[in-house]
Parts: sequence; C-alpha cells; structure tokens
Amino acid sequence: MEKSQLELLVALQDLDMMIEEISEVKRLGFSAEREEELRKAREELANKIKKPLLYSYEKLKKRYKRAIVPVGEDNTCLGCFIKLPTSLSSIGRTDAEVIYCEGCGRILYWLS
Repeated sequence: MEKSQLELLVALQDLDMMIEEISEVKRLGFSAEREEELRKAREELANKIKKPLLYSYEKLKKRYKRAIVPVGEDNTCLGCFIKLPTSLSSIGRTDAEVIYCEGCGRILYWLS
C-alpha cells in the first residue's frame, strides 16, 4: 500500500530532526556517524512528495521547529493550541487531503 503524502511528510520531518540533532552533536565537538546516509534517505523521501506540498513544508520549517503537528484529543492544534473546527476533524482523519491549522498555518495530522 502506498503511503499518503501526509505520512511521507511526517517521515520527512522526523529525518530532518535527526539530521538537526547530528549537526548539534557535531557542533559540540563529538563525532557523529551516518549523517550522509540520513541526508540521502531524506532526498529520496522528498522526491516522493508532491512539489507544492514539499515547498509548503520547507517554508513552514523555516518558521517553526515542527512544521507538522498532531491534533490533540480535544481537537486542538498541538502547535498553537487553538481549538479546531469539528468539521476539520472528520476530513483530517481520512488523510485524504492535507489540512492546515487556521491559527498557525502548520500542517496537521490526527493520531487515530
């Protein structure tokens, strides 16, 4: 089964955070391995994501540490903690389309 664009974006964000952590370890003077392997995996993953969506993610990443955030059980964006309209919940849970928070603009995903 092919992964949805949202699943690919979440995986891309995880890889970006791992690469960022490795860079921080290097800045502290420690050696870190496998950075090149992570960067290659990131590039391969980014190639699977639609360009407009990838551009949107990259733009949000410059603004926020986490460009993609989960939605809490009470239908709250866990990026800015604004309560989301209930109509978004039914659409967002299907992963059929990418939903942005109306408060902060981050990409949202539902855990269940």
